[in-house]
Amino acid sequence: MRAAVVATVILAASGLVPRAALAQKDVTAEEFEAKLGYTNGAIVLKGNIATLDVPTTFRFIGADASKRLLEQAWGNPPGSASYVLGMLFPTSISPLTEEGWGVVISFDEDGHVDDKGAESIDYSKLLKQMQDATEEDNKERVKAGGKPAHLIGWAEPPSYNAQTHKMYWAKELAFGDNDHHTLNYNVRVLGRRGVLVLNAVANMDQLPAIKADMQKVLTFVEFNAGHRYADFIASTDRKAAYGIAGLVAGAVAMKAGFFKVLLAALLAAKKLILIGLAAFAAFFKKLFGGKKGELATVPASGGGGSVTPPPTQSFTPKK
Repeated sequence: MRAAVVATVILAASGLVPRAALAQKDVTAEEFEAKLGYTNGAIVLKGNIATLDVPTTFRFIGADASKRLLEQAWGNPPGSASYVLGMLFPTSISPLTEEGWGVVISFDEDGHVDDKGAESIDYSKLLKQMQDATEEDNKERVKAGGKPAHLIGWAEPPSYNAQTHKMYWAKELAFGDNDHHTLNYNVRVLGRRGVLVLNAVANMDQLPAIKADMQKVLTFVEFNAGHRYADFIASTDRKAAYGIAGLVAGAVAMKAGFFKVLLAALLAAKKLILIGLAAFAAFFKKLFGGKKGELATVPASGGGGSVTPPPTQSFTPKK
């Protein structure tokens, strides 16, 4: 499973645009947003793997525009958004406002995920495992200079549709001493060679609106012919090393049937997505035992040391 999604994704769209990010580009928020190239209708993702039938209530931007938004406006490290295929936004809200949020789209080509036994998964038990693992992992996060993360619980329990091969779930998280809890809403579409990943993060008080919007997103995302779940060829196609439970938990390491649960290493910072954090590379290597191939999906982000969140003061466009 792509580490940028499993263990190092930070999807946040719940705060103010960092002043420094756009100020360095010497543009107003209006000028920046006008160049994002919003569109809707039938959107074919790179490689013709899937099509989004985006209604007028949503807006889509492609990979290049997503990279500019994530790195220049939301303050992510250069090159950290290289895996992103595009982003979705509700038409009614600008991503450069305090209440703005977006959905980051990517594809994990880890193989065909076997959905056998999905209906019998005890998600309460899985949640407890994830919570315990998160608290244990906090020791390493703090050593790496980050803030402790706390998995409060399900904001929306996992739900898998065996007919459409789509699922969703949402988590409530808290970071450090931040009183405002974070909502991490996840949508997954299972395909022949991997999983289409759609992630959104905002404040917990945005749950009703985001829940409604993400349910709509579920309906207009489909794999194209040749990439669908039913197109899987057992004799030649690769199978994923995890099943539905592992998909939800973010688990990739399986030893004697035991999932080593990893939770997204999130920071409580405004408008911040951190993808492939170098500061946590050693931490992941330690967890995985440094075996060949197990860190192959950790993107190089350059540099190291602790992670410093960008400024969180409001952005005032120049006149």
